[in-house]
Formats: sequence, structure tokens, C-alpha cells
Amino acid sequence: MTSDTGRPASPASPAPPLSPAPFAAALAAGPLVLDGGMSNQLASAGHDLSDELWSARLLLEQPEAITDAHLAYFEAGADVAITSSYQATFEGFEKRGIARAEAVRLLTLSVELAREAARRARTDRPLWVAASVGPYGAMLADGSEYRGRYGLGVDALERFHRPRMEVLAAAGPDMLALETVPDADEARALLRAVRGLGVPAWLSYSVDGDRTRAGQPLDEAFGLAAEADEIVAVGVNCCAPGDVEGAVATAAEVTGKPVVVYPNSGESWDAEVRAWTGRASFTPDQVTAWRDAGARLIGGCCRVGPETVSEIAGTVSGIAGTVSGTAGTVSGTAGTVSGTAGAVS
Repeated sequence: MTSDTGRPASPASPAPPLSPAPFAAALAAGPLVLDGGMSNQLASAGHDLSDELWSARLLLEQPEAITDAHLAYFEAGADVAITSSYQATFEGFEKRGIARAEAVRLLTLSVELAREAARRARTDRPLWVAASVGPYGAMLADGSEYRGRYGLGVDALERFHRPRMEVLAAAGPDMLALETVPDADEARALLRAVRGLGVPAWLSYSVDGDRTRAGQPLDEAFGLAAEADEIVAVGVNCCAPGDVEGAVATAAEVTGKPVVVYPNSGESWDAEVRAWTGRASFTPDQVTAWRDAGARLIGGCCRVGPETVSEIAGTVSGIAGTVSGTAGTVSGTAGTVSGTAGAVS
């Protein structure tokens, strides 16, 4: 899609978001299928994501590629698309010489592109858009999103997150995805920042075993969200598949909320060499155990592509007898699971 100036144009007339009530009902009836990694899908299509903005760079340079990536996941069976705003921050864009007004446009565009993909998808089932809010460490692009402990207090982290969350909420997503949070202190900041935005959210930690990446016990970390009315689901993402089942049980027990899970393929990200190492261990047959433990939003993160999402959707359909409450089979194309080195979408 191109404007008369020759630059990519934003999709016109974005579809209005579905209200929280239908999403809450869909979540209660779940499970719903999330998409997979944005970055690996873009990389497998031949896009270079080697700079600090990762997939957010394409918001500026090739937005149509992001729409295509969302569409591949919707047609593979995903019910929820997570936007390409994980790495999109005012501070990160400023480093690239992008003015604040343009950064606002790009953040808004991330939601519009997912809506455009939902319009193009060949399905009658409800499709949802979650606006990604990545951790502070993602902006630093130095691997600290997998460690936490940035040396910043809760107040400073709230000041960092709130402005872009306001922009994303105003763009009309169905929910915010407060994701890949490595540290309970950052979760405290996010829980403050989400208040009053009028958009429901999920809170998802990046974990190592039974602790956050910063080392806090998961029962304490999940407990922070137990009384937060804005948070409609809690869980884990961007972690090893083997860490999911225990985390799901803890999240459900501590909060009483639906649980969201979308682990990586099982490979590990080496921030020093900026490459994935190890072997994939994510298998769709793990989904049944996650669902039985309380998961109601299930998908994949880094290195999980449309082919695996299609298999997840098939498993969910077999569990529930439907895909997200809509009778029928999952249709669409399957992409590749692997890709070149990338980062969290």
C-alpha cells in the first residue's frame, strides 16, 4: 500500500476494537490461539532485522511486510495477533533520529497493520489484536531484557512505559500485551502505567524455572497482578517450553485469572553473537497439559512460526471441539518454524 508521495501509507479506516466484554467471554470459553514470533516470520521472508530496532524498523521502511506476517498467523489459525511494537519506543526511535510525532504515527501504525491483516484473513471467526509493550531492556538491545535489574526504580520505569502505552491504547487494540517482563519491579511499574487507559491487558513474565529472570519467586511476581482489574490474564512468554507447565499452575493458583503462555522454540538467544543456539523442543502436544493447568491464551514466541501455530490451533480445536468458540476446521497457509537470528516480536 503506497501513498501518492511514494511512501508506504497507513491502512485507512481501521476497524474498531472489540469491546472488553466479548474478549472476556471468548477468553472464558477459550482457549484462544496466539500467533508466533514476528521477527522470525519476517526474517524467513528475507527481511534484515540486524539493527537495534529489530522488527520495529519495518514499521518505517516496509509496513506491508508486517501485515503479511500477521496474515500468515491468522490464516494458520491464530485468534490473536500481537503487534510489532515490542521494540518500538520513543527513546529507541529518537536514537535513529525519528521525531516524536513520527514515533506516535509508527506506534499507531503497528495496531492498524494488525487490523488490516484481520480484515484480509479468510475466516469468519473473531480475530483480536494485542498491542505489544516490551520491557525496558528491549529498548537497550543488549540482552538485558533477559536479566532485568536495570538499575532503575519503579517510578523511572513507569515514566518510560506510560507514554507509549497511552499511544498504543489510543490506537484501539483489544488489549495490551505487557510481555517478556524479566523483573517484578518492572511489573510493578507496568501495573501502575496501565491504570486508567481503558484497555484490558495481560502481564507475561520471561522466566527461568520457577523464578523471573531477575530471580524473584514466581508466586510473588504473579501475586502483584492478582488484584489488578486491568489485567485479564497472567503468564509467561519467551521462555523454554519446559518452564511453562509449572508456571501456569502457579499463575492460576495465585491470581485466579486466565493464564497466557507463549514460549520460544526451545533454542537459546546468545546476545553476544546475536544468534540462536541449541535445538528446538517446543511440540504442540505440550499444549494439552498447559490447557489442563489453566492456560487460556496459547501460542509461541521466538522461533515459533505459522506451521507450529497451525498445529497448536489443531490441538486446541481437538481439546475444545472448536477453535475459539467457532465450529469448523483451521484453514490457511503454513509458514516456516525456523528463521535466521531474530528477537522477540
